[in-house]
Amino acid sequence: MITAKGIFKSYGNVKVLKDIDFHVSKGEIVSIVGPSGAGKSTLLQIIGTIEQADQGSLTINDLNINDLSGKSLAAFRNQKVGFVFQFHHLFPEFTALENVCIPAFIAGKTKKQAEKEALQLLEYLNVSDRKEHKPAAMSGGEQQRVAVARALINQPAVVLADEPSGNLDTQSAAELHKLFLDLRQKFNQTFVIVTHNTDLANIADKSYTLADGSWQ
Repeated sequence: MITAKGIFKSYGNVKVLKDIDFHVSKGEIVSIVGPSGAGKSTLLQIIGTIEQADQGSLTINDLNINDLSGKSLAAFRNQKVGFVFQFHHLFPEFTALENVCIPAFIAGKTKKQAEKEALQLLEYLNVSDRKEHKPAAMSGGEQQRVAVARALINQPAVVLADEPSGNLDTQSAAELHKLFLDLRQKFNQTFVIVTHNTDLANIADKSYTLADGSWQ
């Protein structure tokens, strides 16, 4: 479902990724671990089409990402890739429901359709009672569940998570990890997760270790 071959990335004279091959099948949970500065987040951003590799190929759902640019690439990212970050990145002025709807609006869904799908996700993720709350009125775990709902709203091919439990307490982190497993079971959702959390890495079907820009 995701195939990256010969990925190289440098920033100035610093070689961040060196000839990376990477494959993820549909419905897999894959973790990427390694020390800070190893290139994990850069690789995730390349898979998510936020960054472009200096060299190499990337295929997602049989589509060659190298062939996309501009609006086509932005539309692909919006509709096929979901993102979950350590610090949630929810818009503070919007409610939980409004935050979840934003990617759906960008994809062209009507307000009625977007809100219906968002409410279904919030209910499934056990935060529907917070739908009218703004982020400041929610716990860290609740905010992260809202962020997961936002990542899922367009039924993406893959959800990319960068240290998703890094800012959560132990119980909330464990609940988030279980949620990923539940989502894989219910929706056959594919996850690629960058993490320092050993428990999260251990639930993955495959775990890759990245150090100094190369697989170890």
